[in-house]
Amino acid sequence: MLEIRSLRKVYGGHGRQVEALGDVTLTVPEGQFVCVVGPSGCGKTTLLRCLGGLLAPTSGEVEVAGQPVTGPPDGLAIVFQEYGRSLFPWLRVAENIELPLKSKGVGRAERRRIVDESLTAVGLGDAAKAYPWQLSGGMQQRVAIARAIAFQPKVLLMDEPFAAVDAQTRADLEDLARTVWQRFGMTVLFVTHDIDEAVYLGQRVVMLSASPTRVLEDLDIDLPDKRDQLATRSGTRFAELRSHVYSRIQEAKIARPGS
Repeated sequence: MLEIRSLRKVYGGHGRQVEALGDVTLTVPEGQFVCVVGPSGCGKTTLLRCLGGLLAPTSGEVEVAGQPVTGPPDGLAIVFQEYGRSLFPWLRVAENIELPLKSKGVGRAERRRIVDESLTAVGLGDAAKAYPWQLSGGMQQRVAIARAIAFQPKVLLMDEPFAAVDAQTRADLEDLARTVWQRFGMTVLFVTHDIDEAVYLGQRVVMLSASPTRVLEDLDIDLPDKRDQLATRSGTRFAELRSHVYSRIQEAKIARPGS
């Protein structure tokens, strides 16, 4: 579903250039949940923006569902970290979720059905008439997720979507992300700086090196499909996987050029 081959991204002109992505190659099969972690500033968001067609790579190839990415692909949705900026405060919750459906030409009755289904899926069945500013941060992020799944994407990109909420809300949203993924069968690429979150959520954890970025390791997460915040995180295997990912990221920091 996602193909990244020798992706390279350089910022700046001839005078001063910054190589954000050095050589990234990655494949994500249909229906898989993959988490991406790496040292701060390693280009995780740049990678996501190239995949989403929001940023043109300097070289290399990016494909979604077999089609080269030259702009935002059909069937792809993005959930950003700054959920407050991605929701229109003057529109009610249902109207925010309807926006991408209107652009697809979906009829009014069908839009209402999809909005209701999406809000129910994220536990906000009674919030359709509220404005985003009337909701808590965690609820606003649920609205952003509802809007993404209402679009019925084949691919969902998530850019550190839970970084700005408190610990309890974050745990609830992590479980929501897995529930939505299992229910709708989307391919998910989830960028995070939180190692525990990556191990808890993903079927795979892709570790990136320091900039100029490459794939340091691609690790299968052999935890049970059914996961629980207490039981899973207190298990021996979770601790082993977490320690392995943490040690590789620490190695990447030490190996940073010029450090």
